[in-house]
Amino acid sequence: MLLLITYDVNTTTPAGAKRLRNVAKQCEKVGIRVQNSVFEVLVDGAQWVQLKAKLEKLIDPENDSIRIYRLGNSYEHKIETMGKVPLIQTGGPIIL
Repeated sequence: MLLLITYDVNTTTPAGAKRLRNVAKQCEKVGIRVQNSVFEVLVDGAQWVQLKAKLEKLIDPENDSIRIYRLGNSYEHKIETMGKVPLIQTGGPIIL
């Protein structure tokens, strides 16, 4: 399933800046950054459960937020892009 993960982490303190970096690193491990705080992540059900648990541990729920949109398995027709497109498209082939 394709997930769209967005986050807003309060960075007014050094601890907040660290949380922001950690959330971004975790998302980079599993997905493609499509905007500054937005990732497209292609996972199965078990991976989704693990990712959600990791992200929940990284944030301060009083100051930060993460929004996750589940686009499902038929996501190809649910995404419309205007303007600059990332070099790598989610679910597309990667040629090295």
